[in-house]
Amino acid sequence: MSITLPGPTLGVVGGGQLGRMLAEAASPLGVDVVVLDPTPECPASGVARDQIVADFDDPEGIRDLAARVDALTFEIELADPDVLAAAGAEHDVPVQPDPATLETIQDKLVQTEALADAGIPVPEFAAVATAEGLERVVEEFGGVMLKARRGGYDGRGNVPVHEPEEAADALADVGGDAMAERFVDFEREIAVMGLKGADGATRTYPVTETVHREEILRESVAPARADDDVIARAEAVAEDVLDFLDGRGVYGIELFETREGDVLVNEIAPRPHNSGHWTIEGTRTSQFENHVRAVLGWPLGPTDLVAPAVTANVLGDTDGSRPATLRGVETVLDAPDASLHWYGKEEARPLRKMGHLTLTDEGAEPESAARDALLSRAREFRAGLTFRE
Repeated sequence: MSITLPGPTLGVVGGGQLGRMLAEAASPLGVDVVVLDPTPECPASGVARDQIVADFDDPEGIRDLAARVDALTFEIELADPDVLAAAGAEHDVPVQPDPATLETIQDKLVQTEALADAGIPVPEFAAVATAEGLERVVEEFGGVMLKARRGGYDGRGNVPVHEPEEAADALADVGGDAMAERFVDFEREIAVMGLKGADGATRTYPVTETVHREEILRESVAPARADDDVIARAEAVAEDVLDFLDGRGVYGIELFETREGDVLVNEIAPRPHNSGHWTIEGTRTSQFENHVRAVLGWPLGPTDLVAPAVTANVLGDTDGSRPATLRGVETVLDAPDASLHWYGKEEARPLRKMGHLTLTDEGAEPESAARDALLSRAREFRAGLTFRE
């Protein structure tokens, strides 16, 4: 392949923080980005060359996007795979990852069934469509995490169900047809950012530990504070997942480490993922740059660890909605080992992801204690940031 600069133009369906960081990573490569997003002046619009204001599944908008770019990708699972495939074919523009992969992943039940059929380890699960059916599964499993089959993220669409009498309300909360998953007694949640490039080449980033509260990712720790055998199992499972999926790009592979040291797949995102934001400072090539490279069919960048890293999400800490003004920023900027990322959202809302900060320690020892200290410092920095007056 002969690559010249200025490079091609990449179309991205979705213009949130992931689209913004994709555009930031594409610019030094000489790649322009055009995003499609229904929100005027979306977060990515301040960095991308242009924005098309349209719904994620709008056929006319997607066709307009495809007509203006050399390749298409997406940063949100709300994109319509059939519309993407049709627009790509009409304008002879590659769509990566493969829209068929997006279609499989969009439905959590279909995704989990496909993984299980491929021999990839997943928690016990069952399809549920009625309160009576859910009651039976809760009794059999002794409690479940009920998941909406489509559309849930950041805890939305996930409802824990401990007793059969909670079934009707829980099913109503997720909107009907759902997947019930046996509660996993996990030691920790971990993730692997996997990467598929041209000719099926695959790479993985170091296994990351993810810390959630209220089903929302709060911090990530890389490398994960797990035993070597667990790390090896996670890497092996991630490679199996990459072999199973079709299409170039980055995949966020979320995993459980059980108390027994087994590794189970929780969910997969066919795009860059919050669990991999630390790669911007912590590795040779960020997940965002590698997604751009992979989608375009360019050589992949190295995924080697540069330094242990901890990322802390900056969430809206207000009681309601208000204009987004983050205070206390100077404390992060004063720290030589801290990096702050602002997502450009105009409105702060409770628990809304507004940005993140990353701490790195190039001199850290491999022991978990060093990452414990880094995590503690990241939490202290985040505690000094607020949207409240």
